[in-house]
Amino acid sequence: MTESARENEAADDREAPGTEGNRGRPDASGERATATFEVPEMDCPSCAGKVESALDGAAGVDDVDPRVASGTLTVAYDAAETDVAAIGDRIERAGYGVADVDVRSATLSVPGMDCASCAGKVESALDRAAGIRRFETSPTTGRVRVDYGPEASREDLVAAIESAGYEVTNEADDAGGNEHGDDADAESDAGSVWTSTRGIKTWISGGFLTLGLLFEFFLAGANVRVASVLGAELLLADVLFLVAVASGGQVILRDGYYSARNRNLDIDFLMSAAIVGALLASLAFGEALYFEAATLAFLFNVAELLESYAMDRARDSLSELMDLSPDEATVKRGGEEVTLPVEDVERGDVVVVRPGEKIPMDGAVVEGESAVNQAPITGESVPVDKTVGDEVFAGTINEGGYLEVEVTSTAGEDTLSRIVEMVAEAESKKTEREQFVERFSSYYTPVVVAFAILTTLGTPFVLGVTWPTAVVYGLTLLVLACPCAFVISTPVSVVSGITSAAKNGVLIKGGTHLEAMGAVDAVAFDKTGTLTTGELTVTDVVPLNGNSEADVLRCARGLEARSEHPVGEAIVAAAGEAGVDGDDTAEIESFEALTGKGVRADLGGTPHVAGKPGLFEELGFDLSHVHATTDGGVVTRTAKQLCERSDCLDLLETTVPELQSQGKTVILVGKPESGSDAESGTEGGELEGVIAVADEVRPEAERAVARLRDLGVSKTVMLTGDNERTARAIAERVGVDEYRAELLPEEKVAAIESLVAEHERDGAPGGVAMVGDGINDAPALATATVGVAMGAAGTDTALETADVALMADDLSKLPYLYELAADANGVIRQNIWASLGIKALLAVGVPFGYVPIWLAVLAGDAGMTLGVTGNAMRLSRVSPDE
Repeated sequence: MTESARENEAADDREAPGTEGNRGRPDASGERATATFEVPEMDCPSCAGKVESALDGAAGVDDVDPRVASGTLTVAYDAAETDVAAIGDRIERAGYGVADVDVRSATLSVPGMDCASCAGKVESALDRAAGIRRFETSPTTGRVRVDYGPEASREDLVAAIESAGYEVTNEADDAGGNEHGDDADAESDAGSVWTSTRGIKTWISGGFLTLGLLFEFFLAGANVRVASVLGAELLLADVLFLVAVASGGQVILRDGYYSARNRNLDIDFLMSAAIVGALLASLAFGEALYFEAATLAFLFNVAELLESYAMDRARDSLSELMDLSPDEATVKRGGEEVTLPVEDVERGDVVVVRPGEKIPMDGAVVEGESAVNQAPITGESVPVDKTVGDEVFAGTINEGGYLEVEVTSTAGEDTLSRIVEMVAEAESKKTEREQFVERFSSYYTPVVVAFAILTTLGTPFVLGVTWPTAVVYGLTLLVLACPCAFVISTPVSVVSGITSAAKNGVLIKGGTHLEAMGAVDAVAFDKTGTLTTGELTVTDVVPLNGNSEADVLRCARGLEARSEHPVGEAIVAAAGEAGVDGDDTAEIESFEALTGKGVRADLGGTPHVAGKPGLFEELGFDLSHVHATTDGGVVTRTAKQLCERSDCLDLLETTVPELQSQGKTVILVGKPESGSDAESGTEGGELEGVIAVADEVRPEAERAVARLRDLGVSKTVMLTGDNERTARAIAERVGVDEYRAELLPEEKVAAIESLVAEHERDGAPGGVAMVGDGINDAPALATATVGVAMGAAGTDTALETADVALMADDLSKLPYLYELAADANGVIRQNIWASLGIKALLAVGVPFGYVPIWLAVLAGDAGMTLGVTGNAMRLSRVSPDE
């Protein structure tokens, strides 16, 4: 299956990614050929073995060469016996998608496809259509994503779906219409369900059913004989019931016809069989079952309308996200203000945003200042002040002032569009529970249908009931045979949870991650930028060996000017604020970043190094015997106190520990002796100074950690590359259970692996969530059960790499995410067991006469569908703690 397209595009036709493979190349004989297929999911030897087995013995296939590293498969074949399409089909039947440069993708809106039964008919129709490579149906959003080859067209896709009895609309936001086939309404208002064509026919059917009941039970004297059919009398009530069947059963029988044509044993087919069966039994046994047929027609239509209404509620949650962005923008062009559709706005254009208006595109403020409500993107409850140079996002609201914004992304590429797209993609990905439910339902329906036949044929002999009563029992079981409520119990909960999270500034990339987050036992935090603000500042400068503070900052600035590390950026900023001359930075040569340790470079031809104390120990610097500078330059309070105690400093015993105990990161600056190298073992050098850098702990960090513990997280861990003392100080302040310090990136990965092994042992539920910045911590985030990126708004890398993205730098959203995920898991379990349990209970009661047919329709179908949807909607009430 492929990913969903943007939710606000009706039909997205574009080239799918591929390679120059998939082209058969005949040899000189014209018969022998080779083809290279791109099989991205073939990523292990086991996968390669399955693909080879699928092609082993296939007609015309001579040789198969799978290459796991590149995800490609080269096949030598006889072109007279097989072709590329046949080989590709075999690969896909083995469960592996094949990328094809000739494949196009389309996302179609099918509003009437609002249940698993509907999706089954559409899938059956697409299965038979030529040229379709793969497809994905999403009843919760009413959309179908199809990949198709050059032998098919978009018109063919539409024709195939319409052959299943469902209308394809032109607008993606038509997801509000819900009726089948020609009865689909184009309106998206949920209220239109009750006044739609199907709704009107349902109410007419109900009216005639009511009249029939009136004559059957209350006006028996007026219930006269009207006609005779095959020797069976038709009373007035019977005629009224038949009219009710005709008006209400039309849609059901038409959908049942499409189900039969597509060989789909779904609720439409089963209900059609039940209605027709009741009518035929009335003629066969001479005992009127017209009331039962009319009841089925009316109540099933009511059930479908209720299901449509409930599904609208789920779909509306995503539509609300789509509606956040305005359709038009006021743009300054040629000295004038013109109003344009957002699709026509280009990068570099300046848009005008007046008070109360929504910002139409991502961009940077070039004029004005205002408070901007960023809740639609980040979930922040308090507006954020914006001034010239600040970044703003599409869909956010200008609260008060006048702003001019230079556009930095086109329509469809802005942060809001990416969020909507990713939410849509997340909703289309099936969780393990969904896959289990689908597998189970494929057995459930045939078993219950068999039970219905057995009940019909057996109860007259076993329980002594009449044949008409046995037929009613069988018809009632047919009503219970469709597992619609059971099948939608998980996806509707996932939709509700993911869209609710998105509205609160938490982007969850799939139902699997939602489920996994609710089951984690341990949460690991990066320190910088996660538990702390990540905005480092220089707090102390201790000049040594006759250097001044300016000398130390100048040297450090030269070394760190090319570094992208936050510590280096803080030092460069501090040097700039102190007005330190930066001429030396132009003479940097031989720059080298020592991962996890520091940096080295030649400044003006002289080798220099800056980094952790451990690096200087490796280089052989004598850290126990250095002299503090007491005159010249600006001497910090720390330096004065140290110098008063002793003319000679022991950095390892006094200076470094004291600074680190305050939660500060210590950087040493010095000149190694010529040839000194930590790798080679040569030693020596002169220290020039000590720089301490501090990072403020987030004010919400301590409460977030405590709240996670209250919600059931058994362990919280801080992982950092910082030194032991600094790590201990931060860990004690925020209250994590343990910390691991001085970790290199690969050691963070190892730490996560050990935590995962500890909390997922023996396949038990659990797991580890890793919270980091989404860029520097990418390997650790990928290793964890769930990777959570902080502050992802406007950050492409974080949005793409994380399983979950907290759009704002707000750690308080983490307990909300955990609570929402845990509640979602609970709701999913409740929905699955309730829908299955009630169906089973009703089915067992049918042969004993405890379950009338109307109860089976209302409780077993409509009631359960409405119940699981309503239960799932409760997730929208989970909100972050303020």
